[in-house]
Amino acid sequence: MTSPATLTIRPLGATVPVASGQSLLEAALAAGVSLPRSCRNGTCRACRCQMLSGAVRYRIDWPGLSPDERDAGDILPCVALPEREAMHIVIEAPLAQRLPLPPST
Repeated sequence: MTSPATLTIRPLGATVPVASGQSLLEAALAAGVSLPRSCRNGTCRACRCQMLSGAVRYRIDWPGLSPDERDAGDILPCVALPEREAMHIVIEAPLAQRLPLPPST
């Protein structure tokens, strides 16, 4: 069985697993990390950030990035999927925040 991909979010320093079929944004939220977001379909660009390493493919044919932005390493985590399992992706997302833990009962 292949390991899941992982996502490291800088400068926060969080590393989270990315399940098969899960977008980078979904993986971050599931692990308690909030990234800027709005539409979640690749058009509003609120989640746009810089990919420092790794490779992604997209759920949609052409996300809201210009060719120059893509060439510069910009991605849209809301529709970005790891290119393959066991891949490690690193993004620069200065506005990322850890979500508060729910109160214990």
